[in-house]
Amino acid sequence: MNDVGRRLRALRKEHGISLSALAERAGIGKATLSRLETGARNPTLETLYAVTGALGVPLAAVLAERPPGDVVVRGAAVEATLLEVFHDPDATYELYRIRLRAGARQVSPAHPAGVTEHLTVFRGEVVAGPVDAPRYATAGGYLRWTSDTPHTYAAGGDEDAEASLLIRSPR
Repeated sequence: MNDVGRRLRALRKEHGISLSALAERAGIGKATLSRLETGARNPTLETLYAVTGALGVPLAAVLAERPPGDVVVRGAAVEATLLEVFHDPDATYELYRIRLRAGARQVSPAHPAGVTEHLTVFRGEVVAGPVDAPRYATAGGYLRWTSDTPHTYAAGGDEDAEASLLIRSPR
């Protein structure tokens, strides 16, 4: 993940933000951010979302230098494989294949205003959406929510679940 660290550092500098200021905005330690930028530490999905959210960029902005399908990030409950990044004049779209581990729950920090998430369940049961109002879907079901507040992901049953996740970030 050294390329992720290099991209994080470049984005931080492009935005004119110090290491300390970005760490504070993202709610992580300065040493943690420094180790991420140097490649000495592999980031979790939650940490990447916290940092990219604080920068106001989509997660794919730090993953973009790697070929789609080759990028796998893991969090407390979610393993996400970036499949594709699409751009149009109004938004960036990130398409992920995700696996949710049974018995685990993950909370993602708020994304910038206007970001929406669209989850289609392929196998199992999923509980996802805003922390204060998560929704439930089974295989073939679809969930959509505005993700500018903390949101959660969990397998809804005793087995892992599989889904696609499309994240739309306005430009």
